[in-house]
Amino acid sequence: MATAPHLCALILAAGESSRMGADKALLPWPPQETGPTAARQTLLSAGILALQPLTRAVIVVAGRNAESLTPIVEVNGATLVRNPNPERGQFSSLQTGLRELLSRGFNAAMITPVDCPPLSAGSLDLLRTSFARALTRGLWAVAPENSGKHGHPLLVNRNLIEAFLAAPVTSNAREVLHANSPRIDYIPVLDTLAKAGLNTPADYATYTGKRPRSTP
Repeated sequence: MATAPHLCALILAAGESSRMGADKALLPWPPQETGPTAARQTLLSAGILALQPLTRAVIVVAGRNAESLTPIVEVNGATLVRNPNPERGQFSSLQTGLRELLSRGFNAAMITPVDCPPLSAGSLDLLRTSFARALTRGLWAVAPENSGKHGHPLLVNRNLIEAFLAAPVTSNAREVLHANSPRIDYIPVLDTLAKAGLNTPADYATYTGKRPRSTP
């Protein structure tokens, strides 16, 4: 059976969340009722907990919101890295995180933006298994797919990590992925990827039936 290299999860959470009006990392997830017995799970903590069983470490890239994210990162056993220039965009956060994981000795990553709700445990395990098999065929990455929609997490090996790092900071992940599309395998999953990426209050309300409200 093919064995994947040790994975490091990378959660990109340095965005300003200007369109949402609240830090997306702190939005309740899964959506829950309010009250004293309500769980205090957030998109960030849910993402960490979903990826931990599949990886050796979880790195969260923060920006100016580092102080507010630190307690969640620490209590859930992850590591926070700060992007010193988050205004350069998400690709700069990706490069910051990839440099950090390489410095820690990892050669493969499971990458997701914080505003993409975590997939089911079954889908995540399928992606990890598929990644190991893809590497034996000379491929560099796998990503989930449903009804023609691609989503996250993206699992990448050292070759694609180097391609991301070699690109100018003004580039973006989509351009790098497009340039290397023959080396990427898309894995069908049952999760509704069309709704992944919650950017506005309307997105959150459509997905959850609730208005966004950061957890205290």
